[in-house]
Amino acid sequence: MDLLALADFNLVARHGGFGKAARAAGRPKATLSRRVSELEASLELRLFERGARVLRLTQEGRALFERTATLLTELDETAKAIASGGHSPRGRLRISAPLLFSQTAMGKLAAGFVRKYPEVQLEITTEDRAVDMIEDAYDLVIRVNPEPDESLVGRVFLHDRMVVVASPDLPRPADQETVPAIIRGPMVQGDVWEITTADGQSRLMVRPVLSLSSFIMIRDAVRTGLGAARLPLSLASSDLAVGALVSWGDVEGFETALWALYPTRRLLSTRVSAFLEYLKATFPKGTPDELARFID
Repeated sequence: MDLLALADFNLVARHGGFGKAARAAGRPKATLSRRVSELEASLELRLFERGARVLRLTQEGRALFERTATLLTELDETAKAIASGGHSPRGRLRISAPLLFSQTAMGKLAAGFVRKYPEVQLEITTEDRAVDMIEDAYDLVIRVNPEPDESLVGRVFLHDRMVVVASPDLPRPADQETVPAIIRGPMVQGDVWEITTADGQSRLMVRPVLSLSSFIMIRDAVRTGLGAARLPLSLASSDLAVGALVSWGDVEGFETALWALYPTRRLLSTRVSAFLEYLKATFPKGTPDELARFID
């Protein structure tokens, strides 16, 4: 197989078209089209469906792209590392991270990583949706309690848990009593919060008074005394420490784990390995207190 033609195929697949690929690489569009056609002829496979305005990978083309894109990148990295006489991380590193972690910690974390590895071009995208790492060209994704996926491996680098918090001015209800609540999600009447305290377990009947889409907005609203809320301990720790908020107890069944994930078939690049080690060094114990101190 012609590796140069394969590289051109990957370039076109990654950019989603011959024109975009040609502009990105500074190469003639006709050359890329010819080399992809030669690759299709040598493989006796159609790799792209060519429409008037749309270029789409065929099933065979997608399979070839998924199996070769990373290998070509690793070959390029290996050649550059050998040529430079070292193995210092370099090149682009694309990471997808969830909203709350991005808002509270990712900016500081990313800046520290780039300061340590200045030859890495780090790109962070914030999104809570499940992404296709190959399709979206991510090297690493960070997710909260991800669903099992045989195509991904990784490690937990942080743990957190949910607590019910409120302003000190809001009277704490007795067991089975109703509490005004600031919630994340639909305003469903009749919900129940089961919490654990030093004295045992209790149940709070919830009366939603406000729904917000962000935990940071919920924290700010809780500070006003409008209602109680469930928040990650790491996000509430600073307010709990100074008495701006009080904890009513831990929420049953709401422990969370942050995972750093990457494809199983991918040989770890030096960039991904370095970022994983940086996470481990930043959060050696992986506790909510460590995260709270980091974002404080």
